[in-house]
Amino acid sequence: MNTNRKNTRYDVMLWNHSFAFLEDDDCACSQSLTRIPKQVGIDGLRLQAGGDALKTIPVNSQFQIIARLDAQGSMAVLGLPGQRVLDVFANPSTVTDAMRRLVDLPAEQAVKVVQQLATLGFLQPSEQDCACASEDDCGPAVPSSPLTSWLHLTDRCNLRCDYCYLPHVREDMSSETGRAAIDATFRSAIANGFKQVKLKYAGGEPLLRFPLIVELHHYAQSLAEQHGLDLEGVVLSNGTLLTPAMVEILKSLRLRLMISLDGLGQHHDMHRRYAGGRGSFADVAEAVDLALANGLTPNISVTVSSRTAGGLPDVMAWILERELPFSLNFYRENELSASHEDMRLDEQKIINGMLAAFKVIEENLPRRPFLGGIIDRANLSASHTHTCGVGQNYLVFDQRGQIAKCQMHIRKPITDVHVADPLAVIRADQIGIQNISVEEKEGCKTCEWKYWCAGGCPLATYRATGHYDVKSPNCNIYKALFPEALRLEGLRLLKYQDDPEVVQKIVA
Repeated sequence: MNTNRKNTRYDVMLWNHSFAFLEDDDCACSQSLTRIPKQVGIDGLRLQAGGDALKTIPVNSQFQIIARLDAQGSMAVLGLPGQRVLDVFANPSTVTDAMRRLVDLPAEQAVKVVQQLATLGFLQPSEQDCACASEDDCGPAVPSSPLTSWLHLTDRCNLRCDYCYLPHVREDMSSETGRAAIDATFRSAIANGFKQVKLKYAGGEPLLRFPLIVELHHYAQSLAEQHGLDLEGVVLSNGTLLTPAMVEILKSLRLRLMISLDGLGQHHDMHRRYAGGRGSFADVAEAVDLALANGLTPNISVTVSSRTAGGLPDVMAWILERELPFSLNFYRENELSASHEDMRLDEQKIINGMLAAFKVIEENLPRRPFLGGIIDRANLSASHTHTCGVGQNYLVFDQRGQIAKCQMHIRKPITDVHVADPLAVIRADQIGIQNISVEEKEGCKTCEWKYWCAGGCPLATYRATGHYDVKSPNCNIYKALFPEALRLEGLRLLKYQDDPEVVQKIVA
């Protein structure tokens, strides 16, 4: 190869999920299989760009983000010379032949870029569907999600949110029931080969039962140590009852805190009011700042409806100013909220509000990755075939010890804490909510985004259509927002390209 070429430098910024400090939200996270890539041998192979699975979106005049929208789910940002390397493989070509068409680029560096593009699956051997000769070359497929349990500590709450699906009866989970729920979770985790357990302390308002949170998490920590499992915990709260003492205890237990905040001022209060009718925004904002002042960074969960979409830019600016992790979750109609017709998702209102929020993000790009929660349950941070973990790796324990598949179906239990392996019962159920693969959903099978969207929330789809095996009623909203979300991620990687905690950068 001719190495006497112009010394052109071109960057490949690689976004690696294992490097990202991802934050959780209040959803049932989908269980995906993350393929651990190994370096691919490229000598003598005829390589070709990833075809229909490859999506390219301009980030600016010099860079584009490329993503594999199939089950592999790789992502990278390429500069113009790097794009030229990829373009040379539009048709099958050996590395040697490709170098002859890249005479103005340093050969050694170009080969390194080809190597990385092949390892990530952007370039594939033309004779095979996979960029690896065997599964051993790809590396093992490992479960990337824990077994997650939602612990409904109480049905009581001091707020009366318009979209809440709970009747708020005066019932609490006992200590005995809570311990039995944790025992059942660990039994299923061990029986089904999980390496990690995640506990979500929820309600109602879980801070009404704060001593029980402390007791149960201490108990869970002892079981995790006994069985050699990793343990993660999060408290899902409205924030209004938070105190400095609680913050210190949460930190000592290594429990994360998620706080619901749907807007600033009236935009929040239109959703979330006290039982007496007074708005809760001032108290929630104070709780967020209290947590930050005491060294605990809460995750902010924003519920987006047509009623509040116009306020998204302001709340996003507020969140980014405080450098908070966040998720934007679309309102889901339920039996108790159906009378609030103004909250139903109007496509244009939601798209306009979300794009206005994206503009604020572009002007204040955070270090933290956001693709896991920027567009409802359509997780763009990892490929997956199911929208959430319902029916796969998710258990919902009510205050009586009964187990449902989803918190929104908490009054439709499938089993209880006494069975040997509750997850096996949940997985076998054919009557309750059916969280089927996106590959079985009409309208999704040929969609380029299917492995990142997974067809939307099954409950929302069933309520709108009476079917689980069809695409989401929010499909048009998702498709309008996905390209812009990926462009924002490209801009974020470029902004922080010299920060190794944010970007895995390869400069060839």
